[in-house]
Amino acid sequence: MTEGAGFRAGDLPDDLTATEAGMWQAFRNGSAYDLRSGDADVDDPHGDRPWGPERSVRARIVAWLLLGGPPALAGRVSSLKLTGVRITDTLDLAGGTIVPFVELKGCRFENEVLLPEARFTTLRLVNCSAPRLEAARVHTEGDLHLPRCRFEGGVRLTDAHIGTDLLLNQAVVHRDRRGRSITADGLSVGQDLQAEMLESYGELSLRSATVGVSLSLRGARLANPYSRLALNAPQLTVERTLYLTPAGVGNPLLTSGTTPARGTRVQPFECRGGIRLDDGRFGDAVDLDRARFVLDDGQELSLLRVQTPELRFLGELPGRGKVVLSGARIVNLVDRSTSWPGTGDLHMGGFAYENLVPQDAFPLARRLEWVAAATAEYNPEPYERLATVLRNSGEDEDAREVLLAKQRRRRETLPPAAKLWGYVQDWTVAYGYRPGRAAVWMAVLWAAASVAFSHASHPPVNKDGHPAWNPSLFALDLLLPVIDLGQAGQWQLSGGWQWASAVVILLGWILATTVAAGATRLLRRG
Repeated sequence: MTEGAGFRAGDLPDDLTATEAGMWQAFRNGSAYDLRSGDADVDDPHGDRPWGPERSVRARIVAWLLLGGPPALAGRVSSLKLTGVRITDTLDLAGGTIVPFVELKGCRFENEVLLPEARFTTLRLVNCSAPRLEAARVHTEGDLHLPRCRFEGGVRLTDAHIGTDLLLNQAVVHRDRRGRSITADGLSVGQDLQAEMLESYGELSLRSATVGVSLSLRGARLANPYSRLALNAPQLTVERTLYLTPAGVGNPLLTSGTTPARGTRVQPFECRGGIRLDDGRFGDAVDLDRARFVLDDGQELSLLRVQTPELRFLGELPGRGKVVLSGARIVNLVDRSTSWPGTGDLHMGGFAYENLVPQDAFPLARRLEWVAAATAEYNPEPYERLATVLRNSGEDEDAREVLLAKQRRRRETLPPAAKLWGYVQDWTVAYGYRPGRAAVWMAVLWAAASVAFSHASHPPVNKDGHPAWNPSLFALDLLLPVIDLGQAGQWQLSGGWQWASAVVILLGWILATTVAAGATRLLRRG
């Protein structure tokens, strides 16, 4: 009987092997076809123990069943459920419409699996081994499951459309000829994309991908020693949360999509290579709890222009590389002081956040170091953003300290004369952010001048009609510019006392000018 001919009940193609005939009948019956030997080492699809003809079926017979197979037995639904089967040659379903349910467990593919532009209801490959999966623009109404599968030459899911969930839990994927492990640019997933405990050796590319619920990389290990990026996902859209967090390690492995309970042994998310999430949109949060980033000097954890209600920056401190948050817009920044890199390795130009939610101790001095680390060259914006957030949370004193730190940082960029004037403002009234200092300085100068002028020779300018000599009022009249207390113009000083009075007047003007400058700054801030 030739392929494509009609089938009568009980008919079998003439050239089927005994193994293929069993698969054919199982397909019509909708039952599982299990060829495992019972020996775990032999049955391991990723091992090196050979599987002979008794466990082998030809790829074209599998394609024949899926694209135009025989009708189901009465009262049954046809489906292809294979376990422990070796598929020889190349399984090519490109452009086909596959109606039957497909579930392959613990199977080996001799050659790559070709599914570009194919349409499935649900496709499940569980714990299978294949050289490569080529599935660009594949379409599934339901799930695409690839858990615990291994692909030595990469996976391509470019512009694929997955109706519900895409599962890659515990999959192991090596790079293709272009250095990419998983190429899923333009991927659309209706619900969750779970890649928990995934091992990726090459670039995981999710450029412009869309995930309808959450994207979980809990416990995943991404490594790309061949090029700059291990995770390349600019313009990624996740309607809820991106998890780069630990996964619980139990028996079985706890890849349920929930945070491991306290006391559970966990495997953190680890990335050896750069991460690019630029221009991403995340509906709930980006969670980096206990994430581990191993970067080279030229690599970055880049969150450029990311938008999300919450960023949980709680990972381990990267030993090298840069963290880039420039242009990101966050509502709640949940962070830990030990997670941030030092000067020159943190970039926050245009980084906007509304609330700080520090975990563990994060004193203001350390927060100022955090801002300084982000401004290798002076930039007022990070200081002003931090001051605004602190003021909005009712911490006015801390906000003033931040703005004072900004002025001190700015002073280091000024020419010598302006820098000297800055030091004067700092010493006297702390740039206006500590106005109480003005009263202290005024009191000190007034007391010193009063004591000094009490010993001065002070003949009156006019012998008649002058007030009684009062060294305290005289000193105060000299200190207060503009205000006339009727003392300074009534007495004549000579010699060194003239110079002393000039110094008091000069100090009074300096003090008044710095107070006015500080008051102006405070009014502008208000």
